[in-house]
Amino acid sequence: MHFLKPVWVFLGVVALVLVVRSFIVPKGFGIHEKGYMYSWHNIHNIDWWKNFKVNYQGKESCKDCHEDEYTKHAASKHMNIECEDCHGPSMEHPDDPNGKLPIDKSRALCSRCHTKFPYLQSGRSKIKGYADLANHEPGDACVKCHNPHNPNLEDM
Repeated sequence: MHFLKPVWVFLGVVALVLVVRSFIVPKGFGIHEKGYMYSWHNIHNIDWWKNFKVNYQGKESCKDCHEDEYTKHAASKHMNIECEDCHGPSMEHPDDPNGKLPIDKSRALCSRCHTKFPYLQSGRSKIKGYADLANHEPGDACVKCHNPHNPNLEDM
């Protein structure tokens, strides 16, 4: 009989969680009529997502106008990086083909991947990094010496 007290406490906690959940989780949250096709979502904010402006186009959108850079990039060590990761979102760019996208030439951008990562089990540890990036040509942008469109060349 001494085991009934913990069972009642457990059932009470479960009931409390279910009551609190009913107040916190929106009524429209669930999987709805299409099952798991769209996974769990709130049916009441579908219009918000339909009107959400997408800013990123993907590197395929750059191919027609920038074929040389696209081809170099596709054969380089940076092939898995989207153009917009460095050049910013390109949604507005096709409207003004003469307009240039902002290019982030900061050391912080390059250091996101090229800071030495000591965990050998991670694929990230295979990326050439600098243990002391702060003292590797401090004050200069990485692109002054390194070409991100052709990183197969160590230095320019």
